[in-house]
Formats: sequence, structure tokens, C-alpha cells
Amino acid sequence: MTPDDPQPIGLLGGSFDPIHAGHLQLARDASAQLGLAQVLFVPAGVAWQKGPAAPAAHRARMVEISIASDPRWALDSRELQRPGPSFTVDTLRQLRQQVGERVALVLLIGADQFQQLDTWSRWEQLIDLAHLGVAERPGHPADLKPTLATLRSARLGSVADLRRRPAGVLVQIAMSPVDCSSTRIRSLLASPSSRADPSLATMLAPGVLDYIRQHGLYL
Repeated sequence: MTPDDPQPIGLLGGSFDPIHAGHLQLARDASAQLGLAQVLFVPAGVAWQKGPAAPAAHRARMVEISIASDPRWALDSRELQRPGPSFTVDTLRQLRQQVGERVALVLLIGADQFQQLDTWSRWEQLIDLAHLGVAERPGHPADLKPTLATLRSARLGSVADLRRRPAGVLVQIAMSPVDCSSTRIRSLLASPSSRADPSLATMLAPGVLDYIRQHGLYL
């Protein structure tokens, strides 16, 4: 891409049940390393691989609270408005039609998600619609299935490669370690003895824990 071309747009999807510090750190690291103009947070409406514990409206509101501090971050609610299961390939097709063929799109996923990418609906089409930005954890090399190892080998490229094309490149993102997960947060909140655990405040953006308590989520 030339300097006159638009900067890449990142997409970070998931149940966000709830959104936590790890999601936000991935957005920060990806933005810094890939030069993203924007990161769209895309909560799943109906997550076909696992059902969310909190209603969609609450999950979306927690995303809004979490991303309010960065003007480059935005909530994309298209999967909440689309009936039926939320498939990433459909979201990418819609967004590609919306932004045109020149804009680089980068689907941001963790290394653990990439290890299961071949279970996603029409997964082979994803990299033709967007680049794949895979967050690697230092010291934890991915143990990949042959099909995914072949994809990684064939499409692995640099940030410069990514910026020259609208889609088709797999780039690695060096993600700062964050010790948290939505599962752990829900587990702490579900137990009366651990709801006051101080670690909860470090795993969630300011205001989200108050929102969870106010609405009685995950109890």
C-alpha cells in the first residue's frame, strides 16, 4: 500500500462474555505492530460453538464501556442484528462489501483460536477476505494440525506484505502476556466466596465490574 491508501482495519470478534483485559491487550498490540487505523469489536449474536452466559445487550454494553478510552476502537453490532448463528466468514463478506476492495482487513485471533480454525464455518475462505493476525504467546509454539500448518507456511508474511494487499497474508503478533480469561472471570463471580477477589478488577476494564454487579450477571 502507498501512503495515500487507507490504513488497515482490525476485527476482533468473540462472545465477549465478558470482554476482558486480554482482548484489550490484543487490540493494543495489534494496533501498534500492524499500524491499524481502527479496531472493530464484534460481539457474537448467537455463538454457534458455545452459548454465551450473558444476553447480547449486556455483552455489547460491556464492550462499549471497555473501549471508550480509545477513539480508534469501535463496537460493530452487525452479528447481534443478524438472525441465526454468527459466522465470521459472513461478517467479513459484509464488511468487505462495505469498505471496498482496497482496504486491508485484519482478523485478529489468538494462537489457541488459530489451532481450531479448521472447525470454523467455511474457514478456508477467511484469508481470502482478510489477513489473519495471530497473537503468539512467547515460548508457546503452536501445535498445528497439518491443514493449518500448511496454511501458515503458505501465507506467513510480514507487516509490509500485509500493507501491500487487502487480504491473504498471515502475520504474527507478539502479544504481551495477560493472565485472564472469560471462563475464570465467570467462575469467580459465580462463587459468593470469590466475588470480592481483587484480581477481578485487574482482569476487567474500569466500570465493567460495576456494570456486572449492577445487573447481577454471572451470579
